[in-house]
Amino acid sequence: MSAVVWCNGEFREGPLAIAPGDRGLTHGLGVFETLLAVDGEVRALELHLERMRHGAGVLGLDTAWVDEEGLGPAIVGLLERCGLGVGRARVRISLSAGSGELRALAPGADALLWISASRVADPPESMKLVTASFPRNEASPLAGIKAFAYAENLLALDEARRAGADEALFYNTRGELCEATTSNVFLFNGEKVLTPPLSSGCLPGTMRRRVLEFCRSSGIPVEEVTLTKVDLAQASHAFITSAIRGVVPVAEIDGRLLEPRCPEVLVRLRTL
Repeated sequence: MSAVVWCNGEFREGPLAIAPGDRGLTHGLGVFETLLAVDGEVRALELHLERMRHGAGVLGLDTAWVDEEGLGPAIVGLLERCGLGVGRARVRISLSAGSGELRALAPGADALLWISASRVADPPESMKLVTASFPRNEASPLAGIKAFAYAENLLALDEARRAGADEALFYNTRGELCEATTSNVFLFNGEKVLTPPLSSGCLPGTMRRRVLEFCRSSGIPVEEVTLTKVDLAQASHAFITSAIRGVVPVAEIDGRLLEPRCPEVLVRLRTL
């Protein structure tokens, strides 16, 4: 079957044509969102689109297409056309700047918003982390944005792969715990659920937000607080969160094994 995508209001089969001068392609001027769909139902769509509109605004991109009313039915139709109406699927929404002057952020007339979908495996039972060899720059204008410029994350992921781990863990330039390459990070010290604040430079993850809201509404002590290597060393448990994997316990960090017994708090969070 030919690949099917939804692009600028219509379904298309075959390769997607992108202008050679598209600044998303040549300079990373674009934003994207990766969503989970289960049995044809997309999870947390409005949270993703809210974050996408913010990132697009920072980069000067047109957000006219980025609304749930238009994209919701488009995603459902795409999943059906791709034979992904049953089971778990990864949905990616991409917004590229199109052609234009490099000194201006105005979107080009050939700007594209497209949606693709593919099958995705069940989340792992646990993951291993290693600390990245370079920090996350919390002062970067791209901090907290899911921008096309993703090479830094891929370099860290490759480091993790070569070290026999699943994800790399970032500290920022101040030595504060920030996030993992494709997920947010939480610690549990036996009393509270802790996670770095957005001021650390971490992405405002949609699952991160759902975990925080669930804890607060369920009476689970939770705090967004500056964390360091000392806090990580003292934590009895850690877990990472992402839209696709959900909540996944961390089994090992830099070769140090964490407590294998899953606490009740984490059992509850894994149902999200």
